[in-house]
Amino acid sequence: MNVLPTFDQLMLPLLRLSADGEAHTLREAVTVLADYLRLSGPERDATLASGRRQFDDRVRGAVTYLRKALLLQRTGRGMFKITQRGLWVLSQSPAHIDTAYLKQFPEFEAYLIEARTRRDRDFDLLNRQTPRAQIDTSYENLRVDLAEDLLEKILGASPEFFEQLVIDLLLAMGYGGDDKTGYVLGRSGDGGVDGYIQEDKLGLDKIYVQAKRYARANAVGRPLVQAFVGSLMGLGAARGVFLTTSRFSDEALGYANDVKHAKIILIDGKRLTQLMIDHNVGVNVEKTYVIKAVDTDYFDVST
Repeated sequence: MNVLPTFDQLMLPLLRLSADGEAHTLREAVTVLADYLRLSGPERDATLASGRRQFDDRVRGAVTYLRKALLLQRTGRGMFKITQRGLWVLSQSPAHIDTAYLKQFPEFEAYLIEARTRRDRDFDLLNRQTPRAQIDTSYENLRVDLAEDLLEKILGASPEFFEQLVIDLLLAMGYGGDDKTGYVLGRSGDGGVDGYIQEDKLGLDKIYVQAKRYARANAVGRPLVQAFVGSLMGLGAARGVFLTTSRFSDEALGYANDVKHAKIILIDGKRLTQLMIDHNVGVNVEKTYVIKAVDTDYFDVST
């Protein structure tokens, strides 16, 4: 039986796989690399304690590190392609690519520093906590990582996909009436409106939606929120939800709060991903742990 390669040992073969400049899927990469390494069926199917396949997890780790070093870039849901920097690296004919090699790129070094800082902070915190509190902290850290992954997935998707996602989220949150009805208007929509949730069967009451898939550094300013409010007025609507993957400027937040004739809810990227996790949109349950405690009533024999 072969020894499974570590994730960094997969980086160079993975980059070579991408050398054709085409977009590749993670599933394709797993299959091609497993064949290249001549892994047996049991080796491919070996799982971690979480139930995830070990080899798949290592390929995913290699993709993540290469993206953080900007040698690969995300092109869609579960898809990636090589960058100009990645092609340059291959032109240098490196004998191997590992973490030490990637440190020459400032973006990757910054990623490592951030990850190390958080890991050290969490380790110090865990050492001062009870076992139950440690579980709570670890759970919160998993939510943070999951939210980060969700945001990257959304930013790698199309604007049309994001518009449908926000409708799906609002429906999952309980909006849409008994029929759970929501519509994406797409390019044929009205002005600054991307869709709406129908609150009753007759469509007498609607919540209109605007979705902006912005890079994290680009804040949504007051003009866009004001244009959304103007669209609501033109539709005779009284309620609207504006969602973005980035954040809202202070001016935008202040304006939305001061609007008198309509109720405007602003949801930024951080809150968006937390709502997705809470309402199971774009996520699934990987593993469930049950924490048990002593049943004191069972042992109470005084009566």
